[in-house]
This record gives sequence, structure tokens and C-alpha cells, in this order.
Amino acid sequence: MRVEIWSDIACPWCYVGKARFEKALDAFPHRDDIEVVHRSFELDPGRARTDIQPVINMLTKKYGMSEAQARAGEENLGTQAAAEGLEYRTQGRDHGNTFDMHRLLHLAKERGRQDELIQLFYKANFAEERSVFGDDERLVELAVSAGLDADEARKVLADPAAYADEVRADEREAAELGANGVPFFVLDRKYGVSGAQPAEVFAQALEQAWGSHSPLKLIQQDDAEACGPDGCAVPQN
Repeated sequence: MRVEIWSDIACPWCYVGKARFEKALDAFPHRDDIEVVHRSFELDPGRARTDIQPVINMLTKKYGMSEAQARAGEENLGTQAAAEGLEYRTQGRDHGNTFDMHRLLHLAKERGRQDELIQLFYKANFAEERSVFGDDERLVELAVSAGLDADEARKVLADPAAYADEVRADEREAAELGANGVPFFVLDRKYGVSGAQPAEVFAQALEQAWGSHSPLKLIQQDDAEACGPDGCAVPQN
């Protein structure tokens, strides 16, 4: 069975949601029969590659938050991440265009190293001090750590057309499936799960999709935190 996950490296709920999904997957009796594929979704596709700014500034300017609200949201996200065993820097992170990372993820998919690379991208963006934006060599280092060839990664980054069509195709398909925010999980094209749901919900979806041949159904679409064009949901507690 295939599970497709639409996500963006800049999305904190994608980072958290991946960890929650993997908890459910690790406990699933048919774990070895599940193929996980990561699909591209950009939260800020119109952002110029050179437009890099602190996360707090981005939140206040783009979504009209006060600085206090933005900082409180980051602290709460840090708490949610910690509950899943994830590191999360609540201060000092920046935000930028993720298109190049998505292109590298398509290369990694072809080389069988996609999950390794996306996890390294998440950790680098949310937990490490050095930025992943505007620094090709940083992306190459992460690609090599995931098991990719450095020269091949550099070649992709140097060619703006490399895997660009694949990224755009993923994004069109997300729209066709009704995904207007991420993370968005599609299980064997039978069930859709929207948002960073609890592990228990993912476990239920895996069981249902495994034994069912019904059309795609959304499970608790509106109840879980996600990131969309209007911003990322901020936990209140």
C-alpha cells in the first residue's frame, strides 16, 4: 500500500505530523508492506529565492500577527514538537523559498533516499542554527548526508529546470485532491488525512485503507493543525 504525503520543509506542522504518522506506522502490523512517498507543496511559492527573513518577521508581515503573538506561537510549536521527541528552535530561525529543496527531494526519490533527505531538511530547518535558505552548499551537504552524490546534487541546483516539472505536477495534483494546506496524507488513494493528526488517527486510517477499496474519504479534515496560504495554526495550550 502506498501513502503519499504532501508537505513543505517550511511547515512546522509537517515536521510534527511526520513524527506522529511514523509512530502509527511503526506499530502497524503491515509496516513492511507500506511505501511512503513525499510529494511537493510550497506554502510560499511566489517568494523570491533571495527573499530570506527571520520567521518572526515573516509571520508579522505576512499574516498580520503581533510580534508577541508570533513568538508565543513559536514557543507553543516548540512544545508540540518536543512532545514528539523533536528538536525545535523557537528563536533565530529564518524563512525562504523551498523550491530547490523540493527539486532535490525528487532526485532523492529516484535514488531511493527521499525519506532520509526530507528528515534531514526538517531537522536542519527547525533544529539547527545554520540556515537551509540561499546556500546551495548547505543543501549539497545535507544531500550527501542522505546518501546522494554531491556532484549530482550540485548539477540539479545549478539547473532551475531540473525536476521543476515534477514539483509543479505534485502541486497540481494536491489541488485536484482538494488539499489547500499541509501536511496532507493520502493512503492508497482511498483515504485522505489532513493536518498533524494524533498518531491514533493515523493508525485508524492505515487500518481502514488497508482493508477498504472505497473512494477517497477525508478523516477529521478540520480538526488538526496544519499550514496553509493564510498561515500555520497556532496551538492555544
